[in-house]
Amino acid sequence: MLRPRDDDALRAELRVIAKEFVTPAVVFGGPVSEGTLKISETLGTRTAGLRGLSISPMLGLGGRAIIQLRPQSVEDYATARTITHDYDRPVINEGLRSIIAVPVVVGGGARAIIYAALRQSTPIGGRILDMLGRAGDRLAAEINIRDEVDRRVALIDTLVEGGQAPATSALIEGIREIHTELRVLTRTTPDSALATSLHALADKLAGLSRGDRPATDVTLSGREVDVLTYVALGCTNSVAQRLSIKPETVKHYLRGAMGKLDARSRVEAVSRARRLGLLP
Repeated sequence: MLRPRDDDALRAELRVIAKEFVTPAVVFGGPVSEGTLKISETLGTRTAGLRGLSISPMLGLGGRAIIQLRPQSVEDYATARTITHDYDRPVINEGLRSIIAVPVVVGGGARAIIYAALRQSTPIGGRILDMLGRAGDRLAAEINIRDEVDRRVALIDTLVEGGQAPATSALIEGIREIHTELRVLTRTTPDSALATSLHALADKLAGLSRGDRPATDVTLSGREVDVLTYVALGCTNSVAQRLSIKPETVKHYLRGAMGKLDARSRVEAVSRARRLGLLP
């Protein structure tokens, strides 16, 4: 099931598709929950018949896409023999003939379906298929990142109780790993608002280690924290690869962090950053 911000991402992708079409098209789609698709977004429609329509697995074009997990298309919907015609009324009333349905596949299942349709009978070309495929891939990547964030937040809720840092070393190491992975997700998500939320979660985890101590006036840049985070996990030679930056750049950020923390080694920098609550 898509969450509210996932609905926003779906809506944005549909708008991109609509703009890229040379000929006027009807673009629509919606989330798949427990195997059932509910069309929640429509662009270019003349009637209200498609909005809110529920599509069951294997029924119609979208139902086939849910089960097959690959794009499904018909050149002329009304005469197509490869699909069931359970949804003829809203589709035909809208005047749709050439239709393609593309599944947004996450974790081995369809999480949403994206449609594009024309009001004339015409073969679905490779350009249209590629366009929808790219949109589906972008949306799948976005949903996958947010799923991972949700999983990490659930772990945080399990590990952290009452805003206090856990006492056992195992729990502390768990929080440190989650902190690292949150920062990685921050760097990979294309959504600026989501990246901001991830930063806030990572900072919250780091703050737990500070406890009741007053906040420090030492400020590290985002990249300096990233480098120290990986160094703290023992990733000495692979930091550059993990952050997709040059080894010289890693050394630059490490020197900057060590200078701000008045540390003479990377180990001492990590230790002081933890004591100050800059790292968990």
